[in-house]
Amino acid sequence: MSPRRTQDRARRTREALVSSARRLFAERGYAGVSAEEIVAAAGLTRGALHHHFGDKKELFRAVLEQVETELVARVGEAIGTAADSWQAATAGLAAFLDICEEPEVLQIALRDAPAVLGWAAWREIEAAHGLGLIKAGLQQAMDEHVLTAQPVDVLAHLVLSAVNEAALLIAHAPDRGAARAEAERAIVALLAGLRVTPLSRGGGDGAGRAPTGGSRSSSGRTG
Repeated sequence: MSPRRTQDRARRTREALVSSARRLFAERGYAGVSAEEIVAAAGLTRGALHHHFGDKKELFRAVLEQVETELVARVGEAIGTAADSWQAATAGLAAFLDICEEPEVLQIALRDAPAVLGWAAWREIEAAHGLGLIKAGLQQAMDEHVLTAQPVDVLAHLVLSAVNEAALLIAHAPDRGAARAEAERAIVALLAGLRVTPLSRGGGDGAGRAPTGGSRSSSGRTG
């Protein structure tokens, strides 16, 4: 078999394992799925899992990386339609919190990931995927004199921590819709405190309020 065909076969095997694991982890959680079930769903053997990932935990890490990559891309799309850097910040926050209410993201990224990988590893993965987007948005807002000048690296880490904590609060709240609305309002208020020109009390441009959709109940989410 040629090297290219070998590489293609390996790629397809990895994709099959990640796809099957992602579906099962989302449905039943990490602890509720065995390695044997994953390889059976993928139509492969336990040896394939060991060869490509080593164990179930490392396969879970690959699933999480895929989920995080897609999440950041979706947030980036929401930001790309904004008219200015402030709207980009609030639209990005709204999109992130919307996505974090989806059952798959709730289960894999917010419930299982910290427990399976440990807090340090989970936060490292979150930072690897989301920090650059946050830093770029903050820098743009400072360059446009929307936000006061701050050490952007430090501020980006603080904002990332805030939105991650908000996502965790929502994931474990008895009323996720109410928790989401409260978390969004709080983070928007924190960011508004950094504005060069304070928002009017009524939020005349609409940016002082939680973006549309912030009070939606989790029961109205779409997967």
